[in-house]
Formats: sequence, structure tokens, C-alpha cells
Amino acid sequence: MPADSYRCERKFLISDVDRETVISIVKRNPSMFSEIYHDRYVNNIYFDSEGRQNYFDNTNGTLNRTKFRIRWYGEFLGEIENPVLEIKIKKALLGKKKKYALHPFRMEPGLDSRLLATLFNQSHLPDDIAFELKMQEPCLVNRYRRKYYQRADGRYRITVDDKLQFCAIGLHHNYFMNRVYDRGRVILELKYEEKYDNNSQWITNHFPFRMTRMSKYVRGIDLLNR
Repeated sequence: MPADSYRCERKFLISDVDRETVISIVKRNPSMFSEIYHDRYVNNIYFDSEGRQNYFDNTNGTLNRTKFRIRWYGEFLGEIENPVLEIKIKKALLGKKKKYALHPFRMEPGLDSRLLATLFNQSHLPDDIAFELKMQEPCLVNRYRRKYYQRADGRYRITVDDKLQFCAIGLHHNYFMNRVYDRGRVILELKYEEKYDNNSQWITNHFPFRMTRMSKYVRGIDLLNR
């Protein structure tokens, strides 16, 4: 599934069923999903404008919006060898990602916006992307465990996320002490290209969960401000 093409994402926020039961339900789906990759931890630093434009666009249901984040896999702290800048673009129910490899950096207590600005400068990003990033600031870190499944024809993919945690981050002197855990939550997502939307309901009808709008970014901001 090309990252730069628009795709559909169907999300299920599950709070009353444990991860192993969710995985069992995925495996029993008649579409016969098989596991791909190994479990791994996903880490993100989210950016937003000073006035949190993306947060309010999301909560207000604005159809077209853009979100910036740095993503890496594995350990949360230490030398980050393969970070990626992801720009997630939403148009109504469709979304796509633009990805740019970033220079390695060290994620550690004391991280601040100057280090992140240096990281972007070292990464030789396109001029328009570099300009947009100057109007963004770090506002949330999150981390979760992810499991991956795919149908044999490759048209549909499922991710199962749990162990969600969120941490506040600002412009200066970040020590990642203000951390909250979204315990007991599991997030299931079905992802596929728009042209396969007509057949997606046959898959989702076999999930005993209710589909919902859900943004990990918004969830994290809300929990930290609660």
C-alpha cells in the first residue's frame, strides 16, 4: 500500500476487551488475516502550531487538515538511528503520508526545540517543508506497542495497538516526567486503498466493536490536560 496514495482508515477504540482477545478476533475473521512483522514499539513526537490549530481542527471535525510528527521504532530513549518525518494529510475520511528520512539524533532528557531545529536543518528537507516546520512546535510524545496483520492479497491491513502512553513536551528543557498511561485501551485499525472501500464492510461486520473517530494525538492532549 503506497504511503503517498490516499487510503481509508477504519478505527475501533476498544476498552472492554483485552489485547489477546482482540488478536483472536482478527485471526478468526473470514478474510483470513496473517501476521506480518514482529511486535514493535512505535514512538512519535507530534508538532502543532502555537495555538494548537491541528488539535482544534480535529476536535471540530475540520475535513482537511495536516499533522507533522517524527516517528521511530524500538527504544524510546537513546540514539535514534532511523527517524522519519511524517506529514499526515487528511481529506475527509481519506488520508495519506509524506515521509522524509531525518538525520540520526539522541532522544534524552533535556531535549529542546533548538535540538529539533538542528535536526531538521541537518536533514536537508525540501524548502517548503522546512518553512512549514518553522511554524510548528513540539507538543506531545507518545509510545505504544503495535502488531500487524495483512490479508493474503495485500489489499487490507490491520494494526492492533496497546500499551499507550503519552508525555508532555514543550520548547525547553524536556525531561519526560509528566507521563500518562491509557491503560486497558486497545486500538484496532483497518487500512486500505480507497478503491477497495466497497468490500471493507464485509470485514468490519465481523468485528464485534463499534467504529469510531479517534486520534492518538487528541487523546494524548486530552489526557494530559485532564
